[in-house]
Amino acid sequence: MSTETFHKSEVAVLGLGYVGCVTAACLANLGHRVTGVDRDEHKIRNVLEGRAPFYEPGLEPIIRENVEAGRLTATGSAAEAVENADVALICVGTPSEKNGNLGLDQLRRAVEEISARTRTRTKPLVIAVRSTVFPGTCEQEVWPAFEGRQNVQVVSNPEFLREGSAVKDFLEPSLLVVGGTDQNAVNRVAGLYAPLGVEPCLVTLRTAEMIKYACNAFHAVKISFANEIGSLATRLAVDPVEVMDTLCRDEKLNVSRAYLKPGFAFGGSCLPKDLRALVYRAGRMNLSLPLLESAMPSNDAHLQRAIQAVLELPAGRIGVIGLAFKENTDDLRESPVVGLLEALLGKGRTVRVFDPHVRMDTIYGSNRQFILETIPHIGRLLDNRMEETLGWAEHLVVTQKQSPEAAEKIVASGLPVLDLAGARLGVAGPALASRA
Repeated sequence: MSTETFHKSEVAVLGLGYVGCVTAACLANLGHRVTGVDRDEHKIRNVLEGRAPFYEPGLEPIIRENVEAGRLTATGSAAEAVENADVALICVGTPSEKNGNLGLDQLRRAVEEISARTRTRTKPLVIAVRSTVFPGTCEQEVWPAFEGRQNVQVVSNPEFLREGSAVKDFLEPSLLVVGGTDQNAVNRVAGLYAPLGVEPCLVTLRTAEMIKYACNAFHAVKISFANEIGSLATRLAVDPVEVMDTLCRDEKLNVSRAYLKPGFAFGGSCLPKDLRALVYRAGRMNLSLPLLESAMPSNDAHLQRAIQAVLELPAGRIGVIGLAFKENTDDLRESPVVGLLEALLGKGRTVRVFDPHVRMDTIYGSNRQFILETIPHIGRLLDNRMEETLGWAEHLVVTQKQSPEAAEKIVASGLPVLDLAGARLGVAGPALASRA
């Protein structure tokens, strides 16, 4: 598809979470007229007032600019958003169920709302599923709601946005994938991103759904691989960071530097969830995937090594720098730091925590529910300023990569550091492996 011709579209974005809000704001910034839809009044109000409903670098200025320009708005009514839309992007959550399968309740609800609004519609509409869904979901869960409606087409348009760099990832994409059976619909969705100048990968519907899983599974495996190599290297008195940095110099065979750095366990709302879903669905088909099945246990084992290393610290007062699952986000879901804190508190250790983007008075929804259910008294552990933690602690545990300014403060404090993030602020992170 040529990216030379750009047609501005009316776009409805269902779901204003991390993916949906960034997608809505950035599409508006490309010139489209975008209406975001969510049931959460807090998110709607924030967008309408030109604010980001959560912390994500660079997002708020884009929201503010495009709301003021009239290109971006938000509503609680899917019917209102879909009324004149050319494309409806479904960006709702697909959380893990207890058995590891995907929870599709939000997706089904979004499909029902769109279906109800398009029963008598004559204007063409393309529904693009941007949520992470297992291959076959569009055919089994989305298409049946629009059976017989020639003016409605369904495509898959998976996102590849990393929390903490989602705006940059959207505006400078490394991969753009659209899959479907109708070429015009596929081209229409790919055309939304034409100003970005990236060549779209136009594939089949199931291929598009599978590509997202392949990418996330590979990312998870890379992290586990780097951590296991780092653990072995440390046991052998070899610098693990030097090993992996040298390995990454081979850009012909080792492909990419992303994720291939020894550090802390992975977490967040994508990698654990998608790995569990792959393992669960493969098991339902009696298909054994030993490497993917071992990624989560490997990650858990790496977390246990970290916990043991911290428990062996001689200090009475332990300051933990970083609470979210990675730097530059306030997302606490499945953060390995939460598991670390649970273990330390359970063993009676005295702990305080600092994360520049986590404040109890600003986190809400699933983020707040998760942390309060896991560590009900987290509010008493959180410091508002790094200086408070540095002035109180006898030993620091760093769980995230630090900005140059923060790293300078940590080094200047003179405190001993257990660096689980591999940021070279003290003891190399994977050194903890020698104690496992």
